[in-house]
Amino acid sequence: MSKLDPEELEILEAFETGKLRRSPDIAKELADHKQVAEATFKKDARINIRLSSRDLRALQVRAMREGIPYQALVSSVLHKYIDGQLVEKAINK
Repeated sequence: MSKLDPEELEILEAFETGKLRRSPDIAKELADHKQVAEATFKKDARINIRLSSRDLRALQVRAMREGIPYQALVSSVLHKYIDGQLVEKAINK
């Protein structure tokens, strides 16, 4: 089985034993979540940046391996950095 944290294991166990119950107002909750998701991922601003040809090629290769456009990769990396999900790695010199 995959590596689940204690909360995920608790949810899985509740699901498997039939203890989970559907929200009484599921349609409203789904609509609310959909609205939040759309607002979160809406891309309504553009930027222009200059990169070295080498860095651009490396981005394109990495994006190709991931199966996404390189612009989406750049956007994802920037988003993760802003959210604090990317941590600087110390370089041993």
